[in-house]
Amino acid sequence: MSATEVQPVKNRGFAVVTIILGVIGLFAAFELATEYIKTLQQEDYIPNCELSVLVTCGPNMDAPQGSLFGFSNTIIGLMAFVAPIAVGVAMLAGAHFAAWFWWLYRAGLALGTVFVFWLFYQSVFNISTLCPWCMVVWAVTIPLFFFTAFRPEAKGYVQSSPGIAKAFAAINSWAWVLVLLSYIIIAAVAQFQLNWLAEFSR
Repeated sequence: MSATEVQPVKNRGFAVVTIILGVIGLFAAFELATEYIKTLQQEDYIPNCELSVLVTCGPNMDAPQGSLFGFSNTIIGLMAFVAPIAVGVAMLAGAHFAAWFWWLYRAGLALGTVFVFWLFYQSVFNISTLCPWCMVVWAVTIPLFFFTAFRPEAKGYVQSSPGIAKAFAAINSWAWVLVLLSYIIIAAVAQFQLNWLAEFSR
């Protein structure tokens, strides 16, 4: 199929969800970046995400984990979330991507998801805070990965053997369960370590 052919209706839902998740992630990354810049400009500035001692983003931005590669992690978010938005828009326009693109795109989403779980671990076990905008980033990165990880083979975007296509289709049908399970694990671990329910019940 050429890139000029009309995108099948069955793919539009996936494209729209990808765009929405990308936009939410980009907005959260933008808010984090804005708040980070303001804290650098104003010594006594209080970030808009500082809701309590437990629910705040200041410690996360100031910690070494917040600048893992020598610059603010917010810059990574500002660049990374452009990709799903572009992919979703292109699919709505009828674009079809080569197999190498899907492998590269999924590799990027996988790395982003690993990074998210690492940041979650650091936030809960070492920094002992829950960053609201960070949690928004976590909440959209996880479904972006699981909704995409097995879809190319399952839907025929990438040519594969019938056995692989069938297996990937089966796993892809449970993608929402993997997302929900990830959310439950994050919430349970955060509750066990930080007792966030007590914080929100005050």
